[in-house]
Amino acid sequence: MSAGNPLFSSPVPDTPAPDERQRFLRLLRTALAERRFQRLLLGRHEGEDASIERLTVRDIELRGERALSFLWRHKTKDVTKNHPLEEGLALLEQLLGRDFQQAHLDTLGEEVQLRFSRKGKPLLQVGKKAAPQAGGPAGPDGPAGEGASIAPGGHDRAKPRELSMAQPFWRDLGVTHELKGQAALVPAMARKWKQINKFIEIFGAAVRKAGLDAPASADRPVRVADFGSGKGYLTFAMHDWLRAQGLVPQVQGVELKQDMVALGNAAAARHGLAGLSFEHGDVRERGDQPLDVMVALHACDIATDHAMHFGLRSGARIIMCAPCCHKEIRPQMNTPAALRPLLQHGIHLGQEAEMVTDSLRALLLELMGYDTQVIEFIALEHTSKNKMVLAVKRPQDLSPARRVELLSQLDEIKRFYGLRSQALETLLRVEGRLEVDGGVNRA
Repeated sequence: MSAGNPLFSSPVPDTPAPDERQRFLRLLRTALAERRFQRLLLGRHEGEDASIERLTVRDIELRGERALSFLWRHKTKDVTKNHPLEEGLALLEQLLGRDFQQAHLDTLGEEVQLRFSRKGKPLLQVGKKAAPQAGGPAGPDGPAGEGASIAPGGHDRAKPRELSMAQPFWRDLGVTHELKGQAALVPAMARKWKQINKFIEIFGAAVRKAGLDAPASADRPVRVADFGSGKGYLTFAMHDWLRAQGLVPQVQGVELKQDMVALGNAAAARHGLAGLSFEHGDVRERGDQPLDVMVALHACDIATDHAMHFGLRSGARIIMCAPCCHKEIRPQMNTPAALRPLLQHGIHLGQEAEMVTDSLRALLLELMGYDTQVIEFIALEHTSKNKMVLAVKRPQDLSPARRVELLSQLDEIKRFYGLRSQALETLLRVEGRLEVDGGVNRA
């Protein structure tokens, strides 16, 4: 046999395939080069600065040159820094897997997710975005999910918008600007405007179901608290919608960031919006106050449970929560034998923890006398935290038989997963509101 025979020559080592992190960076560069980039969100921060929560990156143009705008979300402030394109990409390459353990890339046509395991192994998922359905766009203007008894239904037509961008306060919030003498939507705020309108669509349906749309008088306003109100987009929108229905709104935004509180109060005062105010505060430190509507979007982990509990204590007829992270349940979960092949993957375990947590919350709210649903708030392309727990107070008491059935379901779920505690349940048990012969419908 000839030594020169290629079948017996020394093997040439293959070029190592790029790891998932490098594939993600390559997809990011390609999306930017092809102008398909929409947004990059980095989460699970584990860097030195413990105040940082997440980083949002957008593609912008500065003085005729492309740049990447980094919005650093801290616990008490937002900081924006702009970087030339290549400098920004180099910084992202440093941050991925070091300071941030999760990334979500939105492009035209694709969603790309990168996460790092506890051992630092990068895991990549690439998915195609669903095409819009005929009769209405997918996402924030599309269907709200199951259970149209509370949330608006109708999958076969686009929903009419009930907010007017002509309202001058939208300019203060950066949603609109003046174009040829008229209010026009800032292009970068198009998604946010859809989200605001989608929220108001769900909010309006809940208000009508709860019977809060009856003509109000000055001494009986519709009382709303919006916890974690941020810049106040939804707070202003709820106030504006209630007023447009001929109701008397008393809407309060509660926010940890002092600059956001100042911005909201200044805009409300500038435009003479009576019954709209903002204050600094945390739902977990809040004293009781009578409410009709309690809203808490993207409260972290058990802060959502405290918000729900506050809504119950306040006698709210509507509770609207879009939970954020679900840290409490996941470490408690024992994987049932039948589910081990499914839940051996970390991403599936995380999704299961979210489902179990929000299902327990919905059961508990039903036990407290509410019709409850877990629905899609906005499309997944806008945020991975797109679920809303929506509860509207029932006019009639819960029957004893139904109550026993719900308590049995609650115990069965906890036993199946080996759960020791859940924050909202604990808060209610301390008050004695989950006893078999207790007052389930007490507010």
